Amino acid sequence: MADTRGHNISFIFLIETSMKHYLKIFRKHETPLGFAAKASILLFFVLGSYLVFLKISNKMETQEKPAPAATHTTVINTSPTLSPSRSTYPSQILDLSNWKITLPIGPSENPTEIKQPQLSTYSVDPWFIAMPEGRGVRFRAPVNAVTTGRSDYPRSELREMINNGTAKVSWSTSAGTHTMFLDQAITAVPKKKKHVVVGQIHDADNDIIVIRLEYPNLYVNVNGKNKRKLDSKYMLGKRFTVKFVVSNGKTEVYYNNSTAPVYTLNKKYSDAYFKAGAYTQSNCSREGFLLCNDNNYGEVVIYQVVVTHQ
Repeated sequence: MADTRGHNISFIFLIETSMKHYLKIFRKHETPLGFAAKASILLFFVLGSYLVFLKISNKMETQEKPAPAATHTTVINTSPTLSPSRSTYPSQILDLSNWKITLPIGPSENPTEIKQPQLSTYSVDPWFIAMPEGRGVRFRAPVNAVTTGRSDYPRSELREMINNGTAKVSWSTSAGTHTMFLDQAITAVPKKKKHVVVGQIHDADNDIIVIRLEYPNLYVNVNGKNKRKLDSKYMLGKRFTVKFVVSNGKTEVYYNNSTAPVYTLNKKYSDAYFKAGAYTQSNCSREGFLLCNDNNYGEVVIYQVVVTHQ
């Protein structure tokens, strides 16, 4: 920044010297009244000149001030399961080789299912797509959509498979260790009944344990009962992780990379499999006529889904 203090002192000295010189001349040649008038004019001129000088000096000082340092924001790692670059299909973001998807479209009580190998190059807007930035897969199920014959609610949901997606998987709590890790965000809930299921373990007959949002409360739910509250003020779009670990007759739930389980279910079961996606827990009967449309839905974005069996 420029130092203008020396310029100010020099300017003041010049003014003072000039005024003394002219005042001597005025005293010598003018009457007292004329002297006072001309002295006043001279003082007004000098003050005006000084103010202009100060304004120019301040402008120079301001222009030479350095720009403030740039700021930055640190964000969490948003790496998907697979490469995000220019992803066209969900399978380019998530490894879907051992999954099939049930969609909220198709005939009544017989919704469309897409299996491998078709699933590897499949998407359907807006129900199942790669997000524009290529870092997540969107699952959306509207309240007015078709449902399976055993449910009253619509879904856009993955079902675990085996043998490169050609056969249904079936495992039990008494043999091996079975794990599913989910990195996801719930981005929409129905307008009236604001409930959506976003991860399940299922057996041949029913769900065993699920992650359920009853907005704004996020729960671990077992047999229709909320057993553990994970978040009492969940905000739509907030990213979180859940991990199920099943072995020796126990199902452990880990939340946001916790080192210890936040909930443990002591129960033996078999014919089990994992599910992930948006299972909207409302329908037109719950929402009413005016809200029975495609613009009323549950929605989840999954960034990672990883299943292992050992």
